[in-house]
Amino acid sequence: MRTRVGYAGGTTTDPTYHDLADHTEAFQVDFDPALLSYEQLLAELWGNRKGGRSYSRQYMEAVFPANATQAQIAKARGVSSVIEGARFYVAEDYHQKYYLRHDSTLLRELSDYTPVQLRESTVAARLNGYVAGRGSPDRLREEIGSFGLSADATSHLERVACRR
Repeated sequence: MRTRVGYAGGTTTDPTYHDLADHTEAFQVDFDPALLSYEQLLAELWGNRKGGRSYSRQYMEAVFPANATQAQIAKARGVSSVIEGARFYVAEDYHQKYYLRHDSTLLRELSDYTPVQLRESTVAARLNGYVAGRGSPDRLREEIGSFGLSADATSHLERVACRR
């Protein structure tokens, strides 16, 4: 439903990109468990990770579960780094919706959004995903009308999503 990027797992307060200390770059996902279980979410996320060895805490592959049940699920799934009780700190605005920020046509459609609205928007999260090459053409056809885009932006998104 929503995504945001930030930092988690460290001991310092209010980390920033230029003063990360012992935090890990992370992203937070708000999801509807009636549509997607935590197990399914982990399978999707963990199945699409780059893998390999983490050479620094900044880029460590880890799961930061929101509660004990999620922690149990992640551990049962064999996730190697499950860090419980970690606070999530939202990253600077310019880090949010990275792929969408590089698509001037779609970003122009959301020009009335404040930085917080862009970060918290379900539509912005969905557009960011499609621009990044995630989501099927069938799913896009199902939901594109709900995005409130102009005809030009709709055509542009269809071209971008089908090209990937």
